[in-house]
Amino acid sequence: MARAALSIRRGTRRDVPTIVALIRGLAEYERLVHEVEITPAQARRHGFGRRPYFETLICRRGRRPVGFALYFFTYSTFLGRPSLYLEDLFVLPEERGRGAGRALLRALGKVAMARGCGRMEWTVLDWNAPAIRFYRRIGARLHKEWIHTRLTGAPLRRLARSR
Repeated sequence: MARAALSIRRGTRRDVPTIVALIRGLAEYERLVHEVEITPAQARRHGFGRRPYFETLICRRGRRPVGFALYFFTYSTFLGRPSLYLEDLFVLPEERGRGAGRALLRALGKVAMARGCGRMEWTVLDWNAPAIRFYRRIGARLHKEWIHTRLTGAPLRRLARSR
């Protein structure tokens, strides 16, 4: 029996339950499910509301969602052009190695080119050897000299209140 073909399309408001489920799947894979706070209402408001903060691509095999990419745009002052920042890329474990990840990245590359981006960027956990190998195979360079920095929770609130 032949497997169904992959298709990729932009996520819509109707995809919110799928997007949230795939975010949870990614969190489980990354052993970070305890950090997931997103609700469908937040995803709907922040991705499909008056001012969207992110966009998504949904990858399907036949009618079944098998992966997604969630991204937004930043700006490179050095390049003088926008950058596509890939926040999440996730493919269901049983679908890995079957083309969904590459198809999502190819579609993201097309979005980046259509929007005049000078680059695409993302982070990968240092223990995720399969993903690192995959990214290297497509030509991505890992920049270990750049340290990903995050301010959240109480420290963020303190900073915002400081004079």
